[in-house]
Amino acid sequence: MVHAKDARPHVVIIGGGFGGLTAAQALESAPVRVTLLDRTNHHTFQPLLYQVAMAGLSPAEIAQPIRSIVRSEHNATVLMAEVSRIDAGKRRLELTDGTHVDWDFLIVACGAQTSYFGHDDWERAAPGLKSIEDAIEIRQRVLVSFELAERETNAARRAELLSFVVIGGGPTGVELAGALAELSKFVLDRDFRHIDP
Repeated sequence: MVHAKDARPHVVIIGGGFGGLTAAQALESAPVRVTLLDRTNHHTFQPLLYQVAMAGLSPAEIAQPIRSIVRSEHNATVLMAEVSRIDAGKRRLELTDGTHVDWDFLIVACGAQTSYFGHDDWERAAPGLKSIEDAIEIRQRVLVSFELAERETNAARRAELLSFVVIGGGPTGVELAGALAELSKFVLDRDFRHIDP
């Protein structure tokens, strides 16, 4: 991807999260051209993922197109692409589709992923909460647990289905635990006949 007619320095930002968007907005008046790369075409407002996970919000309510967010930054281009390799020597990003993007300055703001401390097998039982897909999976697991408990005749198994563990006492963990309590006590409490959520 070459822009031969534009001699301005090329700043490439990997990631359309809070860090990447803040960087693009900060460079709005700079004499550079900016390319923001993200593997999705939307920004996820992560502080509200717990609300999606507990069926309080739909995914669309916390996702906004990256292009619309940086629309007023006339020196910025948004590309939906995933970086597979950074070649610092050549100042080149290799993309998963086989193309590349060259840069003069690089900002890496691609977010974080859940760490299982060397126990990747834990992921099956304990999904992280970093993306809309994670939130949807957690929501499905929680709601299906209530549904299965409604049909379960074995009291011990029913109690197991209605037991949830939140690992992590940071803002997301605390909010998720509180939203789970609200879901069971105020949203689902009158919807079931055989269980007390």
